[in-house]
Amino acid sequence: MRILAVDTTTESASVAVLEDGRLRAETGVDLFGTQSTRLLAAVEGLLESLGITVRDLDGFAVSPGPGSFTGIRVGLSTVQALAFASGKAIAPVSSLKALAWKHREAGPRLVCPILDAKKGEIYGALFEFARGRMREIIPQGNDLPERFLAKLPKGRTILFAGNGTTILGPVLRAKLKDKARFSGRSRFIAAEIGALGAEVLDAGKGLGPEDIAPLYFRRSQAEEGK
Repeated sequence: MRILAVDTTTESASVAVLEDGRLRAETGVDLFGTQSTRLLAAVEGLLESLGITVRDLDGFAVSPGPGSFTGIRVGLSTVQALAFASGKAIAPVSSLKALAWKHREAGPRLVCPILDAKKGEIYGALFEFARGRMREIIPQGNDLPERFLAKLPKGRTILFAGNGTTILGPVLRAKLKDKARFSGRSRFIAAEIGALGAEVLDAGKGLGPEDIAPLYFRRSQAEEGK
């Protein structure tokens, strides 16, 4: 199965192509300016570098969030358009889940992805890895940093990843001391979205483009202003 995966939920946007579970190529995307045009150009460039077209794909994977509201809309609309044109299914994969999956072999069994949700809030969750499986310990959602941190288990080593660690790093170090570890890997997660999305598509649970919806966890600024 050949899958195109897209992530536009943070400033570390990326696209990737996976084939039969193997990463063929992944590249970062600069979304500043005309975002949809830049994303489509990145997709076309990646496919061209592999000598394939959209018609050669078996499905799509995309993160519907959480993350940047604008970025999410750009990613979803682009993938929806490609799916409409090709008639192929889409697998939605949470950015938090993909970020945790990226660190499944990092060492600590507990992985905490944190994203900056703006307005003094974060998007976060806590996952535990055991026997190759990932289990959600703290449900995904948006929260105030201090309230989220109070939910973390005491006395256990936790690996933190995501752009939220830039803000919370000093607090985490002060609170957890040597039990807090921080990812040094890139924040591109298109490959992980593709890997997790492949499981959805293989199980026949992919969605049509009309069924894909954003995963915001809270109302956008435009909605709050109504």
